[in-house]
Amino acid sequence: MSTTEGKSLSGSGAGLRSRFGSRRGLPGLPPPAAAPSTGGSLARSRRRAGLLMVAPALLHALIWIGIPLVAAVVLSFTSYDVLTPPRFTGLQNFRDLFSDNVFRRAVLNTSIYTFFTVPVAMGIALLIALMLNTKLAGRAIFRTAIFIPQVTATIAVALVWLWIYDPRSGLANAVLSFLGLDGPAWLSSTDWAMPAVIVVGIWQGIGLKMLIYLAALQSLPVDLYEAASVDGASKVRQFFSLTLPLLRPATFFVFVTSVIGAFQSFDQVYILTDGGPANSTTMMTYEIYKSAFREFRMGYACAQSLVLFALLLFLTLLNRRITGGDRATR
Repeated sequence: MSTTEGKSLSGSGAGLRSRFGSRRGLPGLPPPAAAPSTGGSLARSRRRAGLLMVAPALLHALIWIGIPLVAAVVLSFTSYDVLTPPRFTGLQNFRDLFSDNVFRRAVLNTSIYTFFTVPVAMGIALLIALMLNTKLAGRAIFRTAIFIPQVTATIAVALVWLWIYDPRSGLANAVLSFLGLDGPAWLSSTDWAMPAVIVVGIWQGIGLKMLIYLAALQSLPVDLYEAASVDGASKVRQFFSLTLPLLRPATFFVFVTSVIGAFQSFDQVYILTDGGPANSTTMMTYEIYKSAFREFRMGYACAQSLVLFALLLFLTLLNRRITGGDRATR
């Protein structure tokens, strides 16, 4: 076919298209059927199903967390004793708060309690988890025994430790007497009351931390350790070069929850020492309880609660920035 004939054919085709239009515009031919669009409706159905599933949790959080939080913020600027209507006082509760020597002592005691209980309990829990992650006979029994204090009522635990710390017939002083030492009055001494409460906090908090670390250890990739062994890395080198970095997400979670739990500790102090002697073991939560339910200073207690919330938020964000918890959990 010559070039001239090709041009004539293309020109005639263009003329037909211009005269009759495209295939969709040809008379007598129906337009092609559009494919049914199911992607949008499916996405909307899934979105509605997801909202229905989370609705009970959202409603629960709104009723039992959101509304009380807003109420606490509002009442912190009032003087309220339950019996009379709230009276707006501005920042007076916060001014009284920062000039309250007892509350400042409670903040110091809570910080000391957290500083000793959290890292010590985390270290012991990690060590126990490493041992229970091996082929140890009776592992299930040891795991159960270590985890039992976590699920035991704190009041029952405190009553047992009351007997242990009893200066006359307690187990602690009996052991010291067997060793030829004189035991102190643990819970009645300003020097020994806080260490005694710290020991109880460490003992009770090991179980949950151990369980989290054990679950994290069992999910670590085995091939990395096999490759490290082939390269000649010792167990100690594998622990510091592989185990600790891989456990960073679990460590971040355990640390944050442990700090929050330590700052909210109340039962041990309430049963063991009642904040004494001489406010040597009083905690922030115990002072909030006293202000609200013993002195009926609800506005002042709400201000104390907001300070506690601000401290926990600050410590959580600080730990996340230092340890890189946001990158570790991705």
